[in-house]
Amino acid sequence: MNTVKEFDTFEYEFAVYETKTPEVINDVASMKSEIGMLYLSDFNRQVITKILQTNHLEFHHLIDCGVYVYLWKEHPLASSKKITFEELESYPCLTFEQGDKSSFYFAEEIYSTSDYARVIKASDRSTMLNLMKGLNGYTFCSGIICGSLNGDDYAAVPIDDDSIMEIGYITRKNALLSEVGNVYIRKLKEYLNV
Repeated sequence: MNTVKEFDTFEYEFAVYETKTPEVINDVASMKSEIGMLYLSDFNRQVITKILQTNHLEFHHLIDCGVYVYLWKEHPLASSKKITFEELESYPCLTFEQGDKSSFYFAEEIYSTSDYARVIKASDRSTMLNLMKGLNGYTFCSGIICGSLNGDDYAAVPIDDDSIMEIGYITRKNALLSEVGNVYIRKLKEYLNV
């Protein structure tokens, strides 16, 4: 939003896509998108890095962060200081569907290889938020949440684990970003204080 506001013109066309991890990579590789946002972890780093290299893409580090449990504010665990995996066992784990060509390396959730007794896959954020509220479901996130935009109906509580998510963006190798792309990255860094 801050990027769009900076280009205070009467006419413009921006495109923002929230999509599956392989599509983020393909969109940047095919020049449909100038920038794609991804995370790397100890689990997916080697595979994602190889795919980026094959597609002549570069990962640009923004921030490292811990992992949080994202849940509805009225969830029984929402007021916890930290949450353990054992405490989550009786609640459904919500994950984003990655499509027919899915690989657990592309999963948006950092603990995608863990075994969960209850799993519900969703294809969009709105459905996932409804499932959080209606079923006391949860998912994992970076903890970077804009409360002024997303409201205060949801909470992010640290998971009792040492895993790190490296958040960054991808571009085509040696590509010069457009003016809009540069402003977007600058605004992102300002928001993250990096």
